[in-house]
Amino acid sequence: MWIGDSMSNQLIPVLSDTELHEIDREISHAPYRHAVAIDALKIVQAHRGWVSDESLKAIARHLEMSAEELDGIATFYNLIFRKPVGEKVILLCNSVTCWIKGYEKLEQQIGEHLGVTLGQTTSDNQYTFLPVTCLGACDKAPVMMVGDDLHENIDAMDLSKIFRSAKEAQA
Repeated sequence: MWIGDSMSNQLIPVLSDTELHEIDREISHAPYRHAVAIDALKIVQAHRGWVSDESLKAIARHLEMSAEELDGIATFYNLIFRKPVGEKVILLCNSVTCWIKGYEKLEQQIGEHLGVTLGQTTSDNQYTFLPVTCLGACDKAPVMMVGDDLHENIDAMDLSKIFRSAKEAQA
């Protein structure tokens, strides 16, 4: 998928060949192109870390749907990032169960450890700290995800271990 660059009158790629190939593979298994909207958004996000306006418009064109319709889908799902995020996203569950089990204290401790508040990214671009409505592990509350890793029954002592192991994994 290509768009015109108004400054140089050249065509520039919006979606890579790899992204298009992966999206087309999903389309081949679907009853209609729109059915892979979430998958297409996840594919682009997996390659880029987030879905820009330009990428969203290119995906919409490829799926033969409006950009507004696709944006409605993208903004409904809280795991599709429409703004740049850090290398790892920390999702802290703020469901009722997690609130009862200590969400507020964990939010404060994580914020202090990272030097950011919810919705912010650390200055070194390592972490973005976000709330999430539910991570589906209410029986193990409070829970959070760091990247793809789910952490259950967390407390202040667990936070130190979680961040230490995340730091070691980066080294």
